[in-house]
Amino acid sequence: MLTIGLIKEGKTPPDNRVALTPSQCKWINKHVPGVTVVAESSPGRCFSDEEYRQAGITVTGDVSHCDILLGIKEVPVSMLIPNKKYLFFSHTKKKQPYNQGLMRAMVEKNITLIDYECLEHEDGQRIIGFGFFAGVVGAHNGLMAYGHRTGSFELGRVYAQKDYRALIHTYFGLKLPNIKIAVTGSGRVAHGIVEVMNLVDVQEVEPDEFVQRTFNYPVYVHLKGQDLYRHKTTGTYNREDFHHNPEQYNCIFESYCAHTDVLMNGIYWDKNVPRLFEWETMQRPDFRIQTIADITDDEGGSIPCNLGDAKMESPVYGVNKSTRTKEAPYLPEHVDVMAVGNLPNELPRDASRYFGEQLIKYVLQDLLTGGNDAITRATILENGKLTKAFDYLADYAGVPLRH
Repeated sequence: MLTIGLIKEGKTPPDNRVALTPSQCKWINKHVPGVTVVAESSPGRCFSDEEYRQAGITVTGDVSHCDILLGIKEVPVSMLIPNKKYLFFSHTKKKQPYNQGLMRAMVEKNITLIDYECLEHEDGQRIIGFGFFAGVVGAHNGLMAYGHRTGSFELGRVYAQKDYRALIHTYFGLKLPNIKIAVTGSGRVAHGIVEVMNLVDVQEVEPDEFVQRTFNYPVYVHLKGQDLYRHKTTGTYNREDFHHNPEQYNCIFESYCAHTDVLMNGIYWDKNVPRLFEWETMQRPDFRIQTIADITDDEGGSIPCNLGDAKMESPVYGVNKSTRTKEAPYLPEHVDVMAVGNLPNELPRDASRYFGEQLIKYVLQDLLTGGNDAITRATILENGKLTKAFDYLADYAGVPLRH
C-alpha cells in the first residue's frame, strides 16, 4: 500500500490552499487501487480537518509514514522529513537566494523533490498550477485599484466572497468607464484575466485598433508573444526560438504605453527576457498607464516598477516615477502597482479544486507507476542528488556535479 500525505503549510505568511480537496482524496481512496491519502492536521487550510474526516480521510499529526508528501508552498527546513519524496512549489530553479537554505537542507536530508512549476508538456506548457485563479483575482484587484484611484466605480475584495460563483454575482450591474486595458500573456494567468474581462463586459479589440482608435466603451487588447517581441535581426517572432534565445529579441510593448490606462501583466519572465518597458519610458509625457496589475509578480522583472510584494490585505502601492520609490497608492503623479505573490489565496477553495483536478488528471498515475518524461523533467533532486537537467544548480545547492 502506497500512502500519500497532504502536509500542512508552514511558510509565513501562511497559505491556505491544498493540493487535494476532501472529495478528491475520497475519490482517490475509492478508485485508485493500492493508494491511501491521509491529511496532516492543519488549522489554516481552506478545507477544515473536519471536512476531511467527513469525507472518510484520516487526519493525523504525523505523516512520517507516508511515501509521497504533497504541499503547496516551500516547506520550512525544520519541517522537512528526511528520505521522503515531496511535491511542492520550491522556487529554487532560478537560484532564488531566499530558498538556498531550503535547497541545501533537502540535499542533506536525501529528499526527492518534484517541483510543480517544472511539470511541463513536451511543448513547454505548464501541466499544473494555480495560474487561472491568480489571473482572476489579479484582474479583479487591478480593476478595483483603478476604480479606487479614479472614483469612477467601486469593487470589493475577492476574499469577502464565499467562492468564485459569488464573486461573479458582484459584477452584475457594474458599469466601467471608457478605459483601455492591455492584457499580456498566453498561459493560464492570461486566461484568468480574460475571463474577468468578459465577465465585466470589456470588449476585445485588435492591436492596431487599440493604438489607433478611441472608444466610447471599455476595451482590452490581448497581447501574446507574437504581439510583444521581435527578433533584433530578422524582425520576426518564433515562439520556440524566443524561448531558447530571448536575449536576441526586443520588446515592442512601449508602443502601447501611450494608449493604455490599465496593464494586466500575465507573461512569464526570467532575467534574459526583455522587459515590457523601462523606467525611462515612465518619464515620457505620453506614458498613460495609471494602474498595473503585475499578476506574474517578478520583482524588478518584466515590470520595472514592481518594487516587491504587497500583502493580500493591502495589495496596492504607489510608485514615484521620478524617485523610483514605493509610496502610498492613488496619488496623482504616481503609478499604482498591484503585486501579490499568493493571489489564489483569495479564492482558495476554487483554486484548490482546480489544482487537484489537474493533479489527478495529468500527474497522479505517472507518479504512482514510476514516472514518465514529464515527471523526470520536473525532478530537481533524487535522493538528495541533483538530476542531470538541474546540474546548473550545483553551486546553489552546495554539491558537486552528479554526472
